Amino acid sequence: MHTVAVLALDKVVPFDLSTPIEVFTRTRLPDGRPAYRVRVCGAAAEVDAGAFTLRPPWGLDALASADTIILPGCTDPAAPIPGEVLDALRAAAADGTRIASICAGAFILAATGLLDGLRATTHWLAADLLVERHPAVVVDPDVLYVDNGQLLTSAGAAAGLDLCLHLIRRDHGSAVAADAARLSVMPLEREGGQAQFIVHDQPPTPRGSVLEPVLRWMRENAATDLTLGGIAAQAGMSTRTLNRRFREQTGTTPLQWLHRNRVRQAQYLLEATDHPVERIAAQVGFGSPTAFRDRFKRVVGTSPHAYRAAFQKPTTAGPKPTA
Repeated sequence: MHTVAVLALDKVVPFDLSTPIEVFTRTRLPDGRPAYRVRVCGAAAEVDAGAFTLRPPWGLDALASADTIILPGCTDPAAPIPGEVLDALRAAAADGTRIASICAGAFILAATGLLDGLRATTHWLAADLLVERHPAVVVDPDVLYVDNGQLLTSAGAAAGLDLCLHLIRRDHGSAVAADAARLSVMPLEREGGQAQFIVHDQPPTPRGSVLEPVLRWMRENAATDLTLGGIAAQAGMSTRTLNRRFREQTGTTPLQWLHRNRVRQAQYLLEATDHPVERIAAQVGFGSPTAFRDRFKRVVGTSPHAYRAAFQKPTTAGPKPTA
């Protein structure tokens, strides 16, 4: 039977810890037999899990006999990882054990050096910190999970479920994975990636900046047909100077800033109104619905229709008319 070892370190995130335990424990093969044996392992006799204290039944030595090791995230991704934990993970990897991380568990895996040169993900809020602390890792903050074969990483919270279901499908096929997904009340595959959950704010512009007036004007006139020449004229600069100032103060170009601002406005309209996608495209300043859909998917990672289905706020129904 396939053995899954879930490693619990101090300050482990309870949600990340419980997800693989629940999913793998409940997975059944077509003949009704359990598909996995799950073991919770710790580096100490007691683990501080915040709201409770955990006493793992197995120690680090159990990692050596596991087929898969799951690394849940900890509340402080920057906390140092005990050397014996890193050594045990490196030894398991050298023996061919599959290792997967959930959320900030990517920091544990990255600390081993095993992710160097590989693509990986984590919760989008922690992605910049992962880049800073482990520059050799190719961090993709937009996806729900990354499968490098032996090493896998996932984004935060519910993305741990996506990862576990993906592992089950790899191990036992789509039918077993679909049954596990139904038990978890989850689709076997979710449309789009982590990018749809990211709040796409523009980089802050220092108060009193020479760009502040033109940025305000661009926001107010985003629905009109703005051109680089027109923006430069409004700013009283040449297009070359405008591009240089934008790079210096916003980290992007004027037109890229404008497109992202339009997409952010479209996200609000998709959430808060029932306007057709074609109307929203025109409202925020895109010349055609096709151009809008392409740009929206590039920035958000999913289609406008899928975004609306996931995030539209429910309307408040008024009182029913009486006869």
